Amino acid sequence: MNSEAWTGLAVAGVLGAYALGSRRLASTPVSSAMVFVGCGVLLGPAALDVLDLERDAGPILTLLEAALTLVLFTDAMAVGPRDLRTGGFLPGRLLGIGLPLSIGAGWLLAWPLLPGLTGWELALVGAVLAPTDAALGKTAMTSPRVPALVRHGLNVESGLNDGMALPFFVLFLAGIPGTSAAAEGTDGVFWRALVLSATLGLLLGAGGGRLLRRAQARGWVSREWAQLFVPAAAAASYALGVLVDGSGFIAAWVAGFAFGLALRRFGTADAATGPQEGPDGVAEFTETLGGLLASVSLFVFGAVLLGPTLEHLSWRTVGYAVLSLTVVRMLPVAVALAGSGLRLPTVAYIGWFGPRGLASVVLGLLVLEEHVPGAELLERAVAVTVGLSVLLHGVSAVALADRYGRWHEETTAAGRELCEGTPVSLPATRRGTAVR
Repeated sequence: MNSEAWTGLAVAGVLGAYALGSRRLASTPVSSAMVFVGCGVLLGPAALDVLDLERDAGPILTLLEAALTLVLFTDAMAVGPRDLRTGGFLPGRLLGIGLPLSIGAGWLLAWPLLPGLTGWELALVGAVLAPTDAALGKTAMTSPRVPALVRHGLNVESGLNDGMALPFFVLFLAGIPGTSAAAEGTDGVFWRALVLSATLGLLLGAGGGRLLRRAQARGWVSREWAQLFVPAAAAASYALGVLVDGSGFIAAWVAGFAFGLALRRFGTADAATGPQEGPDGVAEFTETLGGLLASVSLFVFGAVLLGPTLEHLSWRTVGYAVLSLTVVRMLPVAVALAGSGLRLPTVAYIGWFGPRGLASVVLGLLVLEEHVPGAELLERAVAVTVGLSVLLHGVSAVALADRYGRWHEETTAAGRELCEGTPVSLPATRRGTAVR
């Protein structure tokens, strides 16, 4: 039996085994991410050598890019203008102040701990590890005991910050000689990756969402095919970005936001077809598919990145990973939320639950594909940080959500007014959490 068949069998086996016990494991500290990453390490070259990056590099990168494209599209699609207005001070502060500060802090702390990297490579470390992944701390962001304002803020932040980190990533990459972005020049990257890709994504997303809504209003499209239209739009937006030598990910993220906005704006109730599904209903299949691909991607991450990295651990990479999950995340969050009226336990809770996941893995692999001189050290830092995040955020999510929820309930019961109690209309759960 060839290596591809063994790989397929291993992935199918892990997916099937987890599926059979998924409901039981959902109430334990063992998250799906921990299961898939752990199985990946076991089946990778560090142990059983079923999956290898050098042997399977092309298919692996395609899988990861497809997963991130769907996640970017559906995350942005699920966030509407109302989500930014309702309790908007929290996601607005986290994205507008916290994200740039996190990138800067990650850049500065990498300087003494990751010697040998140039200034632009150090900046890349900060940009690659800035996006958060809500799925890795699912309970922390979905537990009914956690105030709605906090859940809403964390979900919106996670839905948008991966797309907002992409411009920093491509601009920093353009500063490194020898990369494809450097060949374009900073001006070329700005116009192609940021302006042109975003414009094409905007046009495709808005047009696609409006076409789908009109087809639904006329009864031309079935529910099943309406859901299949969404991944087609995501793939088309990514392909357009690539075709113009821009950024497929930026195009997909902008397209998702425009697609969701068009569905909300042009949604109507028709006498013949009845009320039409909103973005959450239409994107259900795509979110599930994206969640499935993301789970497989975590399996691949464990096999081809984390496993080999564990054989070459150093105190510097481990130290940077610890600081990335604490100081680099928590200090910018504290600064961003200063004067917001939120209590210290809330600030600490939001600061801790900034897990690193799929976006960091994919961006890190893209750095490797670009043959950046310091890519190996950068990749090790990313692998250790994401691996540690999977473990620590997965283990702590249930316990800390209960503890924080209990503090909020007891404080409210004592008659104290809390800003955290501000009513918020929550959107449906995103990012394929049923799968992941």
